[in-house]
Amino acid sequence: MGRVRCRPFASSRVLHFVLLLLFCAAACARPEPYVDPVVRRAGYRADLYSYLQPVKLSNCEFERVGDKHDGGYVICKNLIERAESLYSYGISATDNWGCTLSARLKRPVHQYDCFNTDRPPCEGAAPLFHEECVGPKRETLDGRLFDTVDAQIARNGDRGKRLVMKMDVEGAEWPSLLSMSDAALQQIDQLSVEFHGVEEGHYADTTKHLTRFFYVVNIHYNNWTCSPDVKPFHATTFELLLVNKAVGVVDPGGAPVIPNPLDSPNNWMRPDCQAGAQPAPASAP
Repeated sequence: MGRVRCRPFASSRVLHFVLLLLFCAAACARPEPYVDPVVRRAGYRADLYSYLQPVKLSNCEFERVGDKHDGGYVICKNLIERAESLYSYGISATDNWGCTLSARLKRPVHQYDCFNTDRPPCEGAAPLFHEECVGPKRETLDGRLFDTVDAQIARNGDRGKRLVMKMDVEGAEWPSLLSMSDAALQQIDQLSVEFHGVEEGHYADTTKHLTRFFYVVNIHYNNWTCSPDVKPFHATTFELLLVNKAVGVVDPGGAPVIPNPLDSPNNWMRPDCQAGAQPAPASAP
């Protein structure tokens, strides 16, 4: 009569597998190492700052367009001529930037704002006002319509056209620009943006996405938000001039002049805090 033989090897393998699963579960459940919030925010700022190093272009003639203080932007005046359409995001009932360029170039300016829907005066220009805001996806929030830049460009019949764009949308610029397709970014010759905030980890994702196609040509800090606590930045809000790499020509032997002499304090009643400059006293508007 034969004897029933045990199979210790098989049982051992099952036990080993169970123990391995338990070990993996424990490892996955282990909390991440503690990082001091101050250190973490400093790391986020350093990462963001690494993408924002201005260059000098040999073919850029600077001009300030828009308001004298808040609402005015430095652009390359000789690199806008081929623009077929203008986009101005964040109006709040005034758009001297868009109206000036539209009147000069005889091109339409698409103005977007869903918070203040008052149409700005735009003499001699061709404004097309949209009661709509910009965001990373199409949605309605509190009765306000948001949509992506890509969708707005397509809906206006501007896909494939050369564009010049300005965006000041109180923080919505980060996800809105990150969501833009490569094709849409490549259409834009110049992009003027006011960025809000410097201490979120995902901000560097946006600037990394943009600097694949654009040179940083000018940086100006908004002196409403000057702070000594956000180094290497000088303020928590800053304006960038981005020029398409297919348009701008880098001067390999030159250095950008920062601050740009055409820039002006956003708030003329407060001291300024630009990189490379001493705080300026308040001056009359």
